[in-house]
Amino acid sequence: MRKEDLVLMGFVRGAFGIKGWIKVQADTEYADGLFDYPTWWIGREGSWQEYRVVEGKAQPKGVVAQLEGVDDRDVACALRGCEVAIPRSALPETGDNEFYWADLIGMAVSNPAGTAFGVVDSLMQTGANDVLVVRDGKQQTLIPFVKAFILDVDLQARRLTVDWEAGF
Repeated sequence: MRKEDLVLMGFVRGAFGIKGWIKVQADTEYADGLFDYPTWWIGREGSWQEYRVVEGKAQPKGVVAQLEGVDDRDVACALRGCEVAIPRSALPETGDNEFYWADLIGMAVSNPAGTAFGVVDSLMQTGANDVLVVRDGKQQTLIPFVKAFILDVDLQARRLTVDWEAGF
C-alpha cells in the first residue's frame, strides 16, 4: 500500500497492558470512530503493514486496541510511534463544502491580493471551530476554518484562497 492511498488517522502511543494491546492517539472527530474500520495500516517511514482489529475500547485520550498477530507487550511496544492509517477508498464520500483534514494538509494558502501565507501544516480543534495552521518557514499563521474566511478550496490545484491579511 502506498502512502498516497492511505489517510492518516492517528499514531500508536505505546503498549497497553501485557497482552499486546496498543494505545492509539486517534486524530478523528470521535476517537472511537477509528473502530468503523476493521482493518488498519500501521507503519513508519513508508513501510506499511495491514492489521485486523480484534477488539477495541475508547479511552479518555484515544483508543486501545488488540490487533491480530500482536499478542504480547514487546510486539506492541515495537509499534510505538507508528502511524495508523486506513485506505482512502474506505472513507465515506464528503458532502459539498466538506473536506478531510488530510486533504487540506500541504495546500498552498493565499488571499485574493496574492499574498502567500505558506502551506497548511496541520489543523487544530478549538471547540468553536477548526483552525488552519499555516507555515512558511518559521512563520506561522492561524486561520479559522470557517466560511467567513475560507473563500475557495481547490483540491485539484491544492490551493486555498482566504479572506485574511498579513499580520493578523
